[in-house]
Amino acid sequence: MPRGSNQKFKFTYLTKIMTEKTDDEHSLTMPQILDELKKYEVSAERKSIYEDFKDMERFGIDIIKEQKGRETFYHIAGREFELAEVKLLIDAVQSAKFITQKKSKLLISKVKKFVSEYQAKQLQRQIVINDRVKTMNESVYYNVDDIHTAINQNRKIKFKYYKWDIDKKLVERHGGIYFVVSPWALLWDDENYYMIAFDDWDNKIKHYRVDKMMYIEVGKDERAGKEEFKNFDMAKYSKATFGMYHGDKTKVCIKFTNHMCGVFIDRFGKDTIFRKTDENHSELVVDINVSPQFFGWIFSLGNDVEIVSPKEVVNELREYTKKFMLKYELIRGEL
Repeated sequence: MPRGSNQKFKFTYLTKIMTEKTDDEHSLTMPQILDELKKYEVSAERKSIYEDFKDMERFGIDIIKEQKGRETFYHIAGREFELAEVKLLIDAVQSAKFITQKKSKLLISKVKKFVSEYQAKQLQRQIVINDRVKTMNESVYYNVDDIHTAINQNRKIKFKYYKWDIDKKLVERHGGIYFVVSPWALLWDDENYYMIAFDDWDNKIKHYRVDKMMYIEVGKDERAGKEEFKNFDMAKYSKATFGMYHGDKTKVCIKFTNHMCGVFIDRFGKDTIFRKTDENHSELVVDINVSPQFFGWIFSLGNDVEIVSPKEVVNELREYTKKFMLKYELIRGEL
């Protein structure tokens, strides 16, 4: 048999063919495999294909042989990612606000290569890049890479931080000065990406939206905040911070009717301790970064939930409610 022009790539092309064109529901006969190789200008004999299959198995690619009537079929069994896992990855990419529409489509096209072309068609029915709010900052990928570099090298970073103005333009915060902080972690919360860092100017832990950071530079100075982050619990930080808004951390006691317990388990986890106060009510004590966003969450739960203590937070909520109601009383009076 004459050798094809791409003969040295036979094993590579055979792996590609079996990966793309076979799965648990789709197989190829030996003649079909040889025909597929010819498309890549590769010639082969059956015996050499059998040897290649053995080599594939040494690389962790299992080839299943099945007899159906007079014909023998071959397909790949099991993959690095199962179809359900790839669907999950695609859902994550679609829901992430910090990934642009353009990058979402590019990432999804790459993720689809983990499955066969037949399974990819199933995924195509699932993929809908809809009108979800997405960042317009294409540099997010590189921002994340720079932040990881700084963390791995134990270095501070500097960057400019932006916010939206009424004209829907990103404008520099604080007159365009560079923020200099010590990055320690990255957190995905409420569909956005945040950098958790120590600001030694204010001597406190802060967080920043990665898609609002620009012109990042990894510095030469070593990071500060080692002691503050020694026992830092990312999960607790996320649970205590509503909408990732800053606030003074306080132990807050919340009373609720028992049928509302699922709301608090969903928010604070199954390890949350409930204390029964009567037949129909219970309390829990949690660390909260007290902010208007936290009060808004409490309002949304209705009359079945009540902040019991500390007194300062109860008074703050009372004043916040008064101002909120007064505003609408004034509006009603103007109508």
